[in-house]
Amino acid sequence: MMTISLMTQKGGAGKSTLAFSLAVAAREAGENVAILDLDPQGSVSRWSAARGKSDVFVESVAPENLPALLRLLRDDGVSLCILDTPGTDSAINFAAMDASDLCLVPARPNVFDLEVGETTRRAVAARGKRAAFVLNQCPPMQRSARVQEGMRALEATGVLMSPMISSRVDFQDSARNGTGVTEINRIGAAAAEIRNLWASIQRHVLGEQAATETAAAA
Repeated sequence: MMTISLMTQKGGAGKSTLAFSLAVAAREAGENVAILDLDPQGSVSRWSAARGKSDVFVESVAPENLPALLRLLRDDGVSLCILDTPGTDSAINFAAMDASDLCLVPARPNVFDLEVGETTRRAVAARGKRAAFVLNQCPPMQRSARVQEGMRALEATGVLMSPMISSRVDFQDSARNGTGVTEINRIGAAAAEIRNLWASIQRHVLGEQAATETAAAA
């Protein structure tokens, strides 16, 4: 089971929206998906209530119960578990870090979000885990070939996931009605960005796992 978490100490970066958008995209790609809501604000739990169906398992969980619940989900055949965390530096975040194969750090494209995000990334690294930025809520403008090339280079270092996620009305609508952006507008730009982000996550995590297995066998 792949476990990824969305975390940053800065509120308003869009962790919950990315969590359920990725969950739906991954389910559509054939994954058996669960989201564990560790955020006391319960945004993902409210999204699940609005969704009104059980194709994406969602449950609130206390940090001390996280390891046991992850084992149960793995034994039950869940292939992807997404952890949504609060925007604070707390024991909840540390529990999520320790459980994750990859910690995604959403940051809006401004100096304040990026500074706080870097603090989160370093905290993840200090616990021996991997973290990568996701630039979120970006202006939906045309991106030059040079910008795209730069993003691919940063993705190769493991510091940044691609693509950038734009600020689009589809994300707002999906949060209100319990859908993913890949459901609300299947051929829209937001849907394409989320599908591409899920593909980047798979490359990142599975590539690292393959490298680790190769090194262990050598």
